[in-house]
Amino acid sequence: MTPATHFAEREHLICAVSRVIEEEKSYWVGGGGEPLYSILLAQRLYASGVQYMTEDGVIAPQSMMPWDPLMTMVASRAGYRALQWGTMNTAGNFAQLGYVDVGILNTLQVDRYGNINSTVLGEYEGGQGRRFGGPGGADTIAAQCWRTILMTDQQKRKFPERVDFVSSPGFLDGPGAREANGLPPGTGPWRVFTPWAMFGYEEQSCELMLMAISPFVTVDMVLAEMSFEPKIAPTIETLDPPMEEELEIIRTQLDTDGQTTGRGQWVEKRDGKYVFAETQGRE
Repeated sequence: MTPATHFAEREHLICAVSRVIEEEKSYWVGGGGEPLYSILLAQRLYASGVQYMTEDGVIAPQSMMPWDPLMTMVASRAGYRALQWGTMNTAGNFAQLGYVDVGILNTLQVDRYGNINSTVLGEYEGGQGRRFGGPGGADTIAAQCWRTILMTDQQKRKFPERVDFVSSPGFLDGPGAREANGLPPGTGPWRVFTPWAMFGYEEQSCELMLMAISPFVTVDMVLAEMSFEPKIAPTIETLDPPMEEELEIIRTQLDTDGQTTGRGQWVEKRDGKYVFAETQGRE
């Protein structure tokens, strides 16, 4: 494959997540956008046989692309030739029985212990905070899947010390807290991906841990866009840039109008290094 020379941050995010998709595992994908594009890209390049459920319980569809970004659930093209058109309860039952390996979610906020907020920014009580749509099926995905992959932007407001509201559980207050609150042992957050970095979790403390950065940023840049200092892996890897073959699929089959990937900053290769681009948008 050929490393790309001009790409969007969100294209890079989708490519990075698609490469950790494993064919022998099952996935429950929340909503649409980056999580769904990641698994669809993986199906086309890295794991052709991988199966997934949509958030609303459509099992193993063969999606007709492209689609309108608002029509990723309860929609004929998104659920084309599915094995079953179920409900969110159908998907939740499979996860509760231990049949779903990985959930993939977007998140509004994620804190030190991987707790997710998709409900409100600010105070919940009294209606003073800014309300959002809520978790939908994300609370069950985060509670019942063996592993969870989160996708979000690298911004300080996205990484508070403690989320304003726990919409979906991470490790709650730390080691043992999930199990103490009745969640299945051995489940929980696994990775957080942003356009700038990849995080895991330190096993002993259950705290977020920086593991890799994108080739166009530094560790200090990543840490400056967090409201707390995460654990740092002994060795910080550098994520590969998108490949031209990946971008071709994203741009011609998946997000053809750039409604998802067109937001955020663009990156280019200049003088042998990846830097933020002078020209924004698709060439």
